[in-house]
Amino acid sequence: MNGFRIALRCETFIALHTFSSKLILLAPSLVVVLQFLLLRLTEASRSARDRLLSNPSFDEIVANNAYGYYVDGLSTGLTMLGLLLVAQAAYSFSFDRDIQTARHLLIRRVSRPSLIMAKLLHLHILGALSCLFLIVIAYLMSGLFWEFGAIVEDGFELISEEEIRSEITTGLRLALIPLPTAIAFGVFISVCAQSATQAVTTALGITLAIDIFKTTLGDFAYYVYASFQPSLIDQSYLQDVSRLVRGYSDVLIDERVMLLNNWVPLPALLIFIGGALWLARKKKM
Repeated sequence: MNGFRIALRCETFIALHTFSSKLILLAPSLVVVLQFLLLRLTEASRSARDRLLSNPSFDEIVANNAYGYYVDGLSTGLTMLGLLLVAQAAYSFSFDRDIQTARHLLIRRVSRPSLIMAKLLHLHILGALSCLFLIVIAYLMSGLFWEFGAIVEDGFELISEEEIRSEITTGLRLALIPLPTAIAFGVFISVCAQSATQAVTTALGITLAIDIFKTTLGDFAYYVYASFQPSLIDQSYLQDVSRLVRGYSDVLIDERVMLLNNWVPLPALLIFIGGALWLARKKKM
C-alpha cells in the first residue's frame, strides 16, 4: 500500500507540472466552445433573414432549442476526450520505462502492479474532471447562445423538458460507461509496446481502425466496447439522443443494445487491466 501511495504522489506531481494533463482537462471544453461560436455565427444571418420573411417553421423552432446543441457539444467533447485519454494512457507507462522513471520507482520498492494501478487511478480522475468541466461549459454556452425549452408545435407539447433531461442523462451515462475501458486499453498497449512512440501510434491506430470498420461488423459490433463511445463515426446512444431532443420521432431505441452498452465494457475492462498487470510483471525495465 505504501508503494501505491508513492506511485500516486508521483503521478499527481507529473499531472500538476505537465502540459498533457492540462490539455486533457481543457481541450474538450475549448473545442466545444469553438464549435458553438462557429455555429452561432453561421446561424445568425440565416435566422434574421427567416424572421423577416415569415413566421418560424417547426424546424426553425427546433433549431433554436439549446438542448440539441448541448447534446452535440457533449458528443464532440467526449469524442476528443476519448482519443486524448487513450493516447495519454498509452504514453504513460511506456514513456516512464523509456526514461527509466519506472525503474527508479521500482528501486524505491514500488511494485509493478502498484505503478499500473496508480496510473489507472490518475487517468480516471483526470478523465472525470475533464467530463465534469465539459458538461458545465457545454450547458452554459448552449444556454447563452440558444434557449432551453420543451419541443412545442402549434401550441402542442411534443416532448417535455423533463423527458428531454431524462434522455440526455441516459445518453450521457451510456456514453461514459466505455471510457474506463478505453483508458485500460491504452495502458495495456503502453505495457506491451517497446517505446512511447510505438505505444501511442498503436493505441490510436487500433482505436481509429475499430471506429472505421465497426459499421461493417453488423451485430457483432455491439460486442466491441468502442461501438458505444461517441466517436468520429458515431453509433452511440448519445447520437440518438441528439435527434430525440430535437423532436424527431423516427429514432428506434433497441433495449438489447442499451443492455449490451451497460455490460460489454466491463469484461473488456477487466481483461485489459489483468493483461496489463500480468505483462508488467514480465517486462524488463
